[in-house]
Amino acid sequence: MNDFARSDIPTYVQRDATLRVKIIDACGMTCTFCHNEGTPVAADNRRRIAEAFTPRGRSGRVSIYTGSNGATFLPRTIFPDEEFTDVVARLRAAMRLAELHLTGGEPTLHPRLAELIARGREAGYRVCMTSNGEQGAGVLPACAEAGLDRVNFSVFGTTPAELAEVQHARYRNTARAGDKIDALRESIAVCVEHGIVASVNLVVLDEAHIDRVHRVLDEYSPMLSVRLLNSLDHGQPSLQAIDRILTDRGAVAEAHYVTAGVSGARTAYRLEDGRRIFVKRIRPVRLPDTCVGCRFNNGSDCQEGYYGLRLYRATDGRWMVGVCLQRMDLCQPLEEFLHGSLATEITAFRADEYARLAPLAAS
Repeated sequence: MNDFARSDIPTYVQRDATLRVKIIDACGMTCTFCHNEGTPVAADNRRRIAEAFTPRGRSGRVSIYTGSNGATFLPRTIFPDEEFTDVVARLRAAMRLAELHLTGGEPTLHPRLAELIARGREAGYRVCMTSNGEQGAGVLPACAEAGLDRVNFSVFGTTPAELAEVQHARYRNTARAGDKIDALRESIAVCVEHGIVASVNLVVLDEAHIDRVHRVLDEYSPMLSVRLLNSLDHGQPSLQAIDRILTDRGAVAEAHYVTAGVSGARTAYRLEDGRRIFVKRIRPVRLPDTCVGCRFNNGSDCQEGYYGLRLYRATDGRWMVGVCLQRMDLCQPLEEFLHGSLATEITAFRADEYARLAPLAAS
């Protein structure tokens, strides 16, 4: 995966303008590699103080960084009220944002998802979502009407056995996994039917998952955009598996897409059969002040870099703004963030990096 350094491939640069919002903590899956947007699993930690938050509990769900990321609050469900509209509108104006990206947990389990989307649109955002498709078939038509622009579907298995394998041992039931896969397929079909842009995200853990990726490429890529993501928790084996998939498919790199101010980047590849896929890449991006003294600021421990802004609602009612899954102790209450040095640092860094990278962009 070294194509990112190649100068003969055109590069397209845009400024970061995304706010990720964790709208719900609930999820019907128990994936063993879940980071849960950095927060502890609420159901497993309601009676615990922050110093005793656990990454694994009776629910079977995990939050892989809990216990080491200094999280100080539990998340609660965000509802589509005037306060939500005001908060995201203020952040949009202060940070020059354009995209609201809804996350969880699993957003399709939110009881008022379409209303949240409408509120985001009212605040001036393009609204997108990451989903495993759990309840998508039932809620996506209303979401389309509310103005949902895009859904990134996370695919964790193409067969019941594959999906069951990456779930908690208590839930490795192939019948249950089969139902989840059927729900995902129905959700994708509803997106296509209602004009919502749909893409498929595949987290590649290691070489044992290569066959799964090939099956997804064969099933979905003719009609959807497919993006391969490395697993933050699996490191080099995950990257090596993606390299092998690209080799197997005779993939040729065509273009880089870089978002200035954050670590996320994509490379587009053309496959032998003419289809196109994307590979997400994490650039070694660090905030110039905030990240300097961080214990994870080295070539192996910082798994995501600075990925962008995240918004949470704590169980005590506070709106919290975060900048790192591995350092949830850096989260700040909304007012502190808006009036503090961190917001200024992020805005200046984004502008400086765009000025540096823009000359590399294809004309």
